[in-house]
Amino acid sequence: MTRPTHLGDDGTPRMVDVGDKPITARRAVAEATVRMRADVLVDLLDAGGPKGDALVTARLAGIAAAKRTSELIPLCHPLPLDGIDVELTPDRTAGTIVIRSEVRVTARTGVEMEALTAASVAALTVYDMAKALQRDIQIDAIHLVEKSGGRSGDFHADAPSGEPARHEAVVVTCSNRSAAGDRPDASGPALVARLAEAGFDAAHDPIVVPDDEGQIAGVLARLADAGHRLIITTGGTGLTPTDVTPAATRRVIDREAPGLAELMRAVGIASTPMAALSRAVVGSRGSTLIVNVPGSPKGATESLDALLPVLRHALDQLAGGDH
Repeated sequence: MTRPTHLGDDGTPRMVDVGDKPITARRAVAEATVRMRADVLVDLLDAGGPKGDALVTARLAGIAAAKRTSELIPLCHPLPLDGIDVELTPDRTAGTIVIRSEVRVTARTGVEMEALTAASVAALTVYDMAKALQRDIQIDAIHLVEKSGGRSGDFHADAPSGEPARHEAVVVTCSNRSAAGDRPDASGPALVARLAEAGFDAAHDPIVVPDDEGQIAGVLARLADAGHRLIITTGGTGLTPTDVTPAATRRVIDREAPGLAELMRAVGIASTPMAALSRAVVGSRGSTLIVNVPGSPKGATESLDALLPVLRHALDQLAGGDH
């Protein structure tokens, strides 16, 4: 059994030494829900409550709590937070207030506890502001919604987890239009077919996601951690503002393989000078290789073909094989 990182060799609590971790951009989002009678919530919102504006006060309390998390939670590191947002969304009919906190930092460790503390203290403040109107107000559903940054990769509470890989390879199409159903995905199926021709056990259906950096990163991390040996992404490798696939990939990989990316670009340039605009990244997460290819069917398959002579050997090396 692995010893928890917050326990020393003698079993006593300790603050983890993060001095050797890289400084990266990190973000965490948490939520909490406060439940009360609908008439109490209406009074709280319309009349201001017995102690004044509850939502404004709770928002300020959440922000202050995030900044002081290390003083409240003994083993948390003090962090120079970049930004804190606390939003409260009331539902008059249901008698609920959903509190959502987002905390951002550029540091060596994450801000999950800061986000959770902000949501929790904001919820407690709502209770304090309204307890004269109702004593049995409930606070529940305090949870981490998502996190990004750091070696452990991204987390999304609504993402499926724990399902082992059923295929060796999987294709991920990154496209707003395809995700919205406005344009059929042509590149994904073309890549699946080419992988099958090359002898790879590839998932029959590509996974289609919008051009959202956090969502792409979450999917890549989940697929890699499930055990897929090869992940090919198609789309989002250019210079437009929505081309975020390389940035999402860098968020989840442990190491880059720049030679493979340059090999794809070199082959692409032989067909079109536009290939020089590609920002495609190739890298590994554990024993998984993640490859970005262009969004056009021709560019995608040409890029994959460029890697095929060395691709199986690269996967064998990641799995611990000899050079």
